[in-house]
Amino acid sequence: MRNISDLIEQYLKNMLQESTEGSVEIQRNELAEKFSCVPSQINYVISTRFTLEKGYMVESKRGGGGYVRIQRVELPALQTIQFHIRQTIGDCVEQSVAEGLIYQLEEALLVTKREAQLLRAAINRETIAVKLPLRDELRARLLRAMLISLLVK
Repeated sequence: MRNISDLIEQYLKNMLQESTEGSVEIQRNELAEKFSCVPSQINYVISTRFTLEKGYMVESKRGGGGYVRIQRVELPALQTIQFHIRQTIGDCVEQSVAEGLIYQLEEALLVTKREAQLLRAAINRETIAVKLPLRDELRARLLRAMLISLLVK
């Protein structure tokens, strides 16, 4: 059985998919009531699963009429993917940022689930078993080379 965080994430993604504006506004309290959980659970899902690295922009307004707006940020057109990869990765990249980029590419259907799994395995800190900052530099080089070869067809 899926946990409550997975259910909330899927519910929000479905709302985004059905939205004509490409964004949704929710109220934490209302969503918490719907899922019979505390508002902090909603905050947790939004802050961990709807990040910029994963392709989402989140805007929050607290207070009486407070809301959370989640907007999907589309990847650049295919001809500018190389630039986007270089800009996101740079000379070194932390594992969390790299995984976020892989997630974003998988969500945009630019890499398959299997390709994403292979990419994650290759950039994992246990795979690149060297000390920082060299590990982040190696991760950036590996990821950039693999993504460019996968995406430039």
